[in-house]
Amino acid sequence: MKALFIGGTGTISTAITQQLLEQGCDLYLLNRGNRKDELPEGAHLLQADIHDEEHVAGLIAEHQFDVVADFIAFVPSQLERDYRLFRDKTKQFIFISSASAYQTPLSDYRITEGTPLSNPYWEYSRNKIACEDYLMKQYREQGFPVTIVRPSHTYSERSIPLGVHGSKGSWQVAKRMQAGKPVIIHGDGTSLWTMTHSRDFAKGFIGLMGNLHAIGEAVHITSDESVTWNQIYHVIADALGVPLKAVHVPSEFLDACSTEDFRGSLLGDKANTVVFDNSKLKRLVPDFTATTRVDQGIKETVEHILANPELQQEDPEFDAWCDRVIQALDQAVQAVKG
Repeated sequence: MKALFIGGTGTISTAITQQLLEQGCDLYLLNRGNRKDELPEGAHLLQADIHDEEHVAGLIAEHQFDVVADFIAFVPSQLERDYRLFRDKTKQFIFISSASAYQTPLSDYRITEGTPLSNPYWEYSRNKIACEDYLMKQYREQGFPVTIVRPSHTYSERSIPLGVHGSKGSWQVAKRMQAGKPVIIHGDGTSLWTMTHSRDFAKGFIGLMGNLHAIGEAVHITSDESVTWNQIYHVIADALGVPLKAVHVPSEFLDACSTEDFRGSLLGDKANTVVFDNSKLKRLVPDFTATTRVDQGIKETVEHILANPELQQEDPEFDAWCDRVIQALDQAVQAVKG
């Protein structure tokens, strides 16, 4: 199989590229090459900025691909560009959308691919919906061989998966735990959430590549395991070898007192219970099973980050914000009690 990935070195795509190369795939990465140390050995680099359409067109002029996948498109204009570039260059075009595009709030917590797409809380999700609409129009009217993939919360060894963190990532929350400081959990921590390790996601994704039954279809790829946010934070604390000191804060309050996009990432996503039905994926990829439990995957991630100091990016502004939020809640309790 000859495949081209636009991107290819992110949280989701890295595991896919590694597994494909192990299987002998003729893999090309269209990438700016800014992180050459992360480019997998054996992949062919087409070094370019995908936004430079003329340059990219020249690079792919002599190529034909079985699969082209865009991991970094977020708005319809980027898919319009992809259509111009690849409409005669590939047998299958895979767009990585998002499970946050599903109806929010849900009318039924069990999510299938037939769940309506609607998210009034998050522009990111609405843009992904618009991208899907554009591509499916090209499939219906022009025969463009589209497959849409919807990941949910997919993580790797690079970052601890969390609900509430700052703009610099998740390490500061782990550092607060190590220091014996309280950490914020949105809501009451009992809503159900689904986390998928990137290597499990890769198995499902690769099974859709070159799969004739996936053309014209939208498919989500997630684990079948559902856990609460309280359980997730307990797992992280256990992996760090410290007790969990949790403070539960309403998601609406977090959104109101932060410059982070908690309206989108919490109210439009993580504050809601989500349980995915993966029956469609398993029909298309019969041997797909997500085998990494949340406790196993998070422990592995924590150990990797502790062993690699370069991944421990501190965020003092977020740390101070957490202290202010927790102090404000304590003061509100005292004010009510008199």
